[in-house]
Amino acid sequence: MADRADPSAEASDRDGRSDKESIKDALRQDLGSDEDRIVVEADRDEIKEFVKKLTADDIRSGGWFTKLLEQGVRTYADRVDWRYFQERYAGVPPDAVVDQRIKMAVRYAGIEGALSASAYTAAIALTLTSGGGASPATVPAAAATVLVDVVYLSQLQIRLAYDIAVLYRIEIDLSDPEDLWHLIGVAFTIRSGEAVRESVIKIVPPLVRPLIRMFYKGAVLQAARGLPVVGRYLLQRNVIKVGIPLVGVPLAYLINRYSTKVVGRHARAVYRNQARVAEVARQLVDRTAHPRLMLWVSWLVINADRHLGDDEALLFRHLVRLVRERHGIVDDELQSIVDITPDDVWQMIADEDSDLSDVVDAAKRVAMIDGEINKHERVVLDVISQRCQRAPG
Repeated sequence: MADRADPSAEASDRDGRSDKESIKDALRQDLGSDEDRIVVEADRDEIKEFVKKLTADDIRSGGWFTKLLEQGVRTYADRVDWRYFQERYAGVPPDAVVDQRIKMAVRYAGIEGALSASAYTAAIALTLTSGGGASPATVPAAAATVLVDVVYLSQLQIRLAYDIAVLYRIEIDLSDPEDLWHLIGVAFTIRSGEAVRESVIKIVPPLVRPLIRMFYKGAVLQAARGLPVVGRYLLQRNVIKVGIPLVGVPLAYLINRYSTKVVGRHARAVYRNQARVAEVARQLVDRTAHPRLMLWVSWLVINADRHLGDDEALLFRHLVRLVRERHGIVDDELQSIVDITPDDVWQMIADEDSDLSDVVDAAKRVAMIDGEINKHERVVLDVISQRCQRAPG
């Protein structure tokens, strides 16, 4: 399927049209695509069948989300991997494919929101979020219509985040709780809600900004609280689309469209950065002639400022794994280190009788993995450079 240009509105169009007019144009263009609408309606039909099997308890407890992960995400991951995208986008760099996947998901989300908008009422919002009996009664037809939108958007956004991870060759094992929680956090902007709320301001039209702020409003959810809690969180967050009228512009269309754009850009930033760190690790291990020493020097640099950043931790995990896989080295001594002693590293450098320029280069790149080199790292780098130059050769 060919991806059309993204019709999302900017703050104002070059010809002076208002945000409201631009959004209406985007809506007409999205709904005017028979091909995209057919895809969305087919997906909605599948989700309708999923929703029919849910009980009132599933909705109130958030258990619907656990079932969605099993049916709509894990089964999807079983058939979508790097080879899947290679066959469809052979020779295309990941950045270009990711951009197209985000645009496609944004269109689908907007179309689905527009199709569901007529079903939204404040009464349904109260029904879904209020308490009630614990009997496994069938979900009423009106409420089920709204649930289709919530489930559709949740599935679309978590699949989008998964696609982006796969395209950047980030391995995600959905049977691993840590991998699963990370994916959920990225897809629904749970762990970094504050940063995402700020970034939204830059990518949506002014008309939509108050709505998006409300969509992301609230405390950041702690993933450790459990999958059903995520389900309740997502349901409550989506209620904004039910109770707030927006004359002339379907609210569900706007929220679906721009929240999906936020998810896509957030996932791209997270997984692209992880891919960058992994690439640096591969290059360092490929180029070094002193893998064990390189690990010790890298860990010394990382600890120079007594702060272990996320990128530094990820880089070092990759370095240790690659050194083990490619050089067969498992350093038990380094593994047991609590506080690394510089003198131990200086002695290791002094014991070498070969060119250590690869170690110096690795130290510099490790220091730069999380941004500009700070003063503490600079001091350690200077000493490493001096001692490596003094090593006999």
